[in-house]
Amino acid sequence: MIQFHKFKAAAVQTSPVFLNVDKTIVKAISFIKEARDNGAQLIAFPEVFVAGYPYWNWIMTPVQGKKWYEQLYKNSVAVTDESMKPIFQAAKDFNMHIVIGINERGDSYGEIYNTNLIIDNTGTLIGKHRKLVPTWAEKLTWTSGDGSSLKVYKTEIGPIGTLACGENTNTLARFTLLSQGELIHIANYISLPVAPPDYNMAEAIKIRAACSFI
Repeated sequence: MIQFHKFKAAAVQTSPVFLNVDKTIVKAISFIKEARDNGAQLIAFPEVFVAGYPYWNWIMTPVQGKKWYEQLYKNSVAVTDESMKPIFQAAKDFNMHIVIGINERGDSYGEIYNTNLIIDNTGTLIGKHRKLVPTWAEKLTWTSGDGSSLKVYKTEIGPIGTLACGENTNTLARFTLLSQGELIHIANYISLPVAPPDYNMAEAIKIRAACSFI
């Protein structure tokens, strides 16, 4: 029999300190504390919150965007970086489950992944998901992930899974998580200032969320 646990979740809608990892981490921790003070046990941050989305890919040529890509790479992180330790400590200190998007530095020079981290309330990194297929112009920045990160993680509040932005429209990815018993799904997005005027991002997200559980 499935056991459902009632808990409060916090969804963060704010910008990072653009291309500044350390200041973005400080900002994130302030929201973690605020969420704890309001009784939340889970906090979800936007896609690639650490430390910014490559908007220039949509409005510049690759040559024009080169200098911005360099800055993003310098502000990409590995989960073992010293700069990431305060986030793990905050999860433990505030008894908080955290899902947060990062620009994850790969092993090869210039390699970046769009990654969601899943951190439990003991401050342990229990999982990470790399975006399977960067959307359109995002391919200029991010390397593709693979199906090995389509996993659900058991926590005190329930089984958690996550997908980033457009891959929430991928029915096979959603089914893979649901088939593992996912009860808590984090679908994080970025704002979309370059969307066509006739495209309603908020409405599109509502449709994706509703279809996820059919």
